[in-house]
Amino acid sequence: MEMTREHVEAVFAVLTGIGLSAACGFRIFLPLLALNLASIYGLVGLAPGFEWIGSYQVTIAFGLATALEIAAYYIPWLDNIMDSIASPVSVIAGTIATASLITDMPPSLKWTISIIAGGGIAGLLQGATVALRAKSTIFTAGLGNFIVASFELLASAIVAFISLVLPIVAFILALLLVTYCLILARRVYMRKKRGGGEAA
Repeated sequence: MEMTREHVEAVFAVLTGIGLSAACGFRIFLPLLALNLASIYGLVGLAPGFEWIGSYQVTIAFGLATALEIAAYYIPWLDNIMDSIASPVSVIAGTIATASLITDMPPSLKWTISIIAGGGIAGLLQGATVALRAKSTIFTAGLGNFIVASFELLASAIVAFISLVLPIVAFILALLLVTYCLILARRVYMRKKRGGGEAA
């Protein structure tokens, strides 16, 4: 089947959404702010029902939310409280980021992709950052969390930017991050399993 321009645009929209979802796994509101600004300046088109993302009022809201989120992660112990809130919200943000860009697709398929790919990737990466922060808190009494927070902020900004200008690269990067998280999760599981077996 020949790929039409509409098909290519649909694929790029999905790739962009998934890339932004990955960025939401590191910081929730920064990628959404990037999406808002990209929409205002005509870099991306929003799906019907998501036009609100491209308004100036949302720019202010996402801008404030981004600033507060960034600041919160630099306050000792408050960052851990933020993690408990951010985990479910990141899934919602990832789902919205993907769904807002998908057009000309049946709603059932659109929301399946948005929830599983968008929300799933955001939730998985957010879970990995929570685990990393927990280890940092234990081994450095929270002092190392500053470095972790800076890394997450930088990663979110870079992935969000690449998603908007080079969607294919962002998608590949998202796959690599997800693969790394799955390998890490498997190692933790196997370590716990061996520890449980030795204890028994």
